[in-house]
Amino acid sequence: MKYQPTPDDKFSFGLWTVGWLGRDPFGEATRTPLDPVEAVGRLSELGAYGITFHDDDLIPFGTSQAEREAHVKRFRQALESTGMTVPMATTNLFSHPVFKDGAFTANDRDVRRYALRKTMRNIDLAAELGARTYVAWGGREGAESGAAKDVRAALDRMKEAFDFLAQYVTEQGYGLRFAIEPKPNEPRGDILLPTVGHALAFIDRLERPELFGVNPEVGHEQMAGLNFPHGIAQAMWSGKLIHLDLNGQSGIKYDQDLRFGAGDLRSAFWTVDLLESGGYEGPRHFDFKPPRTEDYDGVWASAAGCMRNYLILRERAAAFRADPAVQEALRTSRLDQLARPTLGEGETPAQLLADTAVFEEFDVDAAAERGMAFERLDQLAMDHLLGV
Repeated sequence: MKYQPTPDDKFSFGLWTVGWLGRDPFGEATRTPLDPVEAVGRLSELGAYGITFHDDDLIPFGTSQAEREAHVKRFRQALESTGMTVPMATTNLFSHPVFKDGAFTANDRDVRRYALRKTMRNIDLAAELGARTYVAWGGREGAESGAAKDVRAALDRMKEAFDFLAQYVTEQGYGLRFAIEPKPNEPRGDILLPTVGHALAFIDRLERPELFGVNPEVGHEQMAGLNFPHGIAQAMWSGKLIHLDLNGQSGIKYDQDLRFGAGDLRSAFWTVDLLESGGYEGPRHFDFKPPRTEDYDGVWASAAGCMRNYLILRERAAAFRADPAVQEALRTSRLDQLARPTLGEGETPAQLLADTAVFEEFDVDAAAERGMAFERLDQLAMDHLLGV
């Protein structure tokens, strides 16, 4: 069947996505809890290759050691029977009230130490299950008022935590890399490291920056009015795109977590085009929430829709790139010139100053009159996106 996903597509889902109960700030749950083992089986049937989790998604908070081992055993058996993988794991440092002021940057030192131990415990499990990426979303690392948080001290504490965790995975010999997930706001008024750019700048200050990258999410960047494909392009340019979260978002509002392709379809098209043409080899991970209007039939339809939309957009993007009319429009728009260095090899400031064709003889008015032909190029993209 056309647009039928396979494990080779590297589609993965968070256990918290299909397992979301439909609870929101104004309403109680509309669905009953989902057994993680059932989630593994159903996602495998739909064509996914991987499932990811927070520690508390798989093992309820406060579970005894014996019960914890039983949960892990059942989950591992489900993975083995389906061939599903765990490409990524993360820690829930935001749900329990103890994290109301953050985890790694909480004002309370004992809370910060507890958060480190909770993270280390789940890192052990992640490594045990074969995960290669460990995502860190600092959902409570922020503030609502200026005096409540010394941001410089908080960044010191965050750096301290990540340096320590990097030391731990190195000493343990785990083949894990960390992916920092930016988000501008919600649930805190302002969250630290709110965008891809903030996260990239922070990583440069760490002791082992080679172990860190970013995990951009569609909705998180668009909540700040930013261009998601541009954000992941900069992460790729920096060699730091090691994971990403795909979903849908309609403009600057609360974090909607729509299925991928819903919301800003043009952005989704350019996202897929970039991932497929730019050499990204990581998972195509869906971090969405099936609407609370849906029963579990709707949940699985929504999950299937994420993958189907990606495959449709992948086909559309490939057709766009292969179209001779598009290739000609790209040349007319002079995009090929952008790849050519502005300076000659080894050219010095003195040599540029001596080249009168650059400035003294340059016909500014003629250059200003050149059309860029971007509208034709963009309409061709629209034609391919719309399938006409």
